[in-house]
Amino acid sequence: MSRIIPLLQNIPLFQDLSVSELESIAPLFVEKKYKKGTVLFFEEEEGNELFLVESGTVKVYRIDQTKEIILALFREGDFFGEMSLIQQGQTRSATAETIETTVIHSLARSEFRKFLERSPKLCFRLLETTIERLRKANEQIFDLTFLDVRSRTIKQIFRLSEQYGVAKPAGTFINLKLTHQQLANLVGTVRESVTKVLQELQELGIISIEKKIILIKDLEALKRLIH
Repeated sequence: MSRIIPLLQNIPLFQDLSVSELESIAPLFVEKKYKKGTVLFFEEEEGNELFLVESGTVKVYRIDQTKEIILALFREGDFFGEMSLIQQGQTRSATAETIETTVIHSLARSEFRKFLERSPKLCFRLLETTIERLRKANEQIFDLTFLDVRSRTIKQIFRLSEQYGVAKPAGTFINLKLTHQQLANLVGTVRESVTKVLQELQELGIISIEKKIILIKDLEALKRLIH
């Protein structure tokens, strides 16, 4: 329980809670460690849990005919599954799967609702979070509709730098291992198209890739390529 309180303090959903409130909600979480490739839930399953990521990475995706489309990636300090806490009987809109060994803390809907009823601050934070994620979903829809594959790929790399970027002397290091196929699934295209764009960016000296990790050498040049 002692480990989860600092985790909760760094998650926007719980940042307004006092230490005593955090201490009262912390024991309600259940900790589990999952191997790479473990499905946490499937699309259309009934959702009854909120998930917090302590370590590792989870992808949330849907299958469009035979193609996988990654809707989001969640890492340390992220949470997901909050929509299932709002409305009883709500089914999952996508599938969640670990892409590396992952430690997760889950909170049952029944326990969360009891706590929510006593905390207006948490209600407002949950509403803010839902609106922000809806805004991002609308942006994704816009990108898929109006941007070409090259622009989408470049914009996705820039987004990843905002979410997982670590400043280094050589540039911005994206602290996330992704295969070309996984990046293609994020962009909504085929692997070959993403590989072509990555090769172009490397030839321009804007990025470098080593062991599936992207280093953005010139962030401003990358931003200028986004249309």
